[in-house]
This record gives sequence, C-alpha cells and structure tokens, in this order.
Amino acid sequence: MAARVVLRIRTHVWKCHTRRSSGQAAGYCVDLVRKRDYEGFLCTLLLPPECQNSAFALRAFNVELSQVKDSVSQKSHGLMRMQFWRDAVEDIYSNHAPHHPVALELCKAVNQYSLTKRWLTRIIDAREQNLDDRTYRSIKELETYAENTQSSLLYLILETLGIKDVHADHAASHIGKAHGIITCLRAVPYHSSRRQVFLPIDICLLHGASQEDFIRGRQERNVQDVIFDIASQAHIHLEHARSFTKRVPKTAFPAFNITVSLDWYLKNLRKADFNVFHPSLQRRNTLLPLSLYVQSWKKTY
Repeated sequence: MAARVVLRIRTHVWKCHTRRSSGQAAGYCVDLVRKRDYEGFLCTLLLPPECQNSAFALRAFNVELSQVKDSVSQKSHGLMRMQFWRDAVEDIYSNHAPHHPVALELCKAVNQYSLTKRWLTRIIDAREQNLDDRTYRSIKELETYAENTQSSLLYLILETLGIKDVHADHAASHIGKAHGIITCLRAVPYHSSRRQVFLPIDICLLHGASQEDFIRGRQERNVQDVIFDIASQAHIHLEHARSFTKRVPKTAFPAFNITVSLDWYLKNLRKADFNVFHPSLQRRNTLLPLSLYVQSWKKTY
C-alpha cells in the first residue's frame, strides 16, 4: 500500500514537473523569437492559437541556428553547435528530444503535425555551409540560400496550418527567397561596419562596385545600382508569389504575413533612392503591428 502511495506521489510530481518544464520551454521560445526576430514574433501572433506554440518553436529553432555564425570566434565551434542541432533533430524524430527548451518544443510540434524532417535538416545544412565568411558568387547562390532557410521555414509553418498545397508551396518558395534577399540587404550596414560584404559578386561586377565602396558607405551611382538590382529581384519574387493568390488556400495566408515587413523595407529603400545606409532603414517600423492586422483582416498577402 505504502509503495503504491509513493509511486502515485512520484508520478504526480513528475507530471507537474513535466507540465512546468513544458510551459517554461514554450515561454523560452516565445521570448527568444520576440528578442531576436521581432517581425517573426508579430507574424506568429496572427496565426491560429492552436498552432502558435509550434510556430514559435520553429522560429526559435531558426533563430538558434542563425545566431551561431556571430556567436562563435572559430568555425570549429560553430560546426559543433550545428552538429548538436543535427543530432537533436535525429533524436526528436526518435522521440528522444535533448533537454533543451527549443528542442523540447520542436519535438512537440513534430509529433503534433508530423513535420517534414527534410526541411529542418535543410535549414541546418544551409546555415552550416554559411559559417564560412564567403561572399555569394551570384544572385542565384543567394536565392538558393534563401530557399534553403527562409522558404524551408515557411513550408514547416504551412504544415502546422495543415496546408499541403502545391500553389501554397510555390508562393512560400518565392516569399522565402524575397525574405532572404532583403535580409541580406538589411545586413549591409552591419557587415560593412565589420569590413565584410556579402552582396552577390556578379551584380557588383556588373556595375563596377568594389567591396571597399560598401565598406566606406559610398553613395555613388554604381553602388545604388547594385542595391537596385538586388532589391528588384526581391520584388520580382514577391510579385511571383502574389500571382498564385487566387489558387492558394486562404487558410495559408497567415503563414505569409512577413510580406508586410518586406514591402515596407522595399518601399523605404526606394524612398531613400536605394541608399542602403539611410537612417530611415535602420529604424523599427512602429506601424508594423497595425499593418499586419490590416493585411490579416483583408485576407491577402
């Protein structure tokens, strides 16, 4: 009898600890995304409540990987971090997630929505290859990286919405590529301050712009032409994504809320005459929450 009571107490304590740990893990993911991916945080809040925790876990996973490059001083340390996440994904699909808040929440999402493992591993592979401080050789190479990271994340978010549709996937592919290209543009001032330039070499050569031009923040015509061409490619991808609007299930639209932020950046970049260093582009869009709500209400992307 005593043994049964002890067993019940231990079981109750274990269940309480599990619920508490689970809540802490979910909170960790939300806080991480809010601090490191504020636009993604706002977009996730507009998803259906039942899939928000899973979407936060996916975005937190993406943040963890994206931070590796800037948080290590040696590539070998970065490779070790990537291997941890590679092993974590393998363990998650064996239902033995490591005791890490993001991994625990990701495991719940995988079990709940049968998320495609390929998209998770593709994000890891792309982030790992990007540990080398190597400039993109072409706009195509930048698009491939964006597809492997941002588009893969959108495919996973679509799965949490229960969307399996070829047109939605096509839209996600183009939006992800636009997102990756714009992220590259937005990072130019930061990278330039560290004497690094990652803009596609083929576009820079086309306009005769050197890395030193960007490092010194020169606003010559050829520098602006480089930014114009790259931004135009992002705009083309957004237009392609919207060409599927009538064929994409409306239940998929919440996954594409990030287009509000992408449109805002491109619009302000045009206003700044493609001066990627303009102060207006370094400020947070205070109207983003309202703009996201309006787009959500209009049911478009």
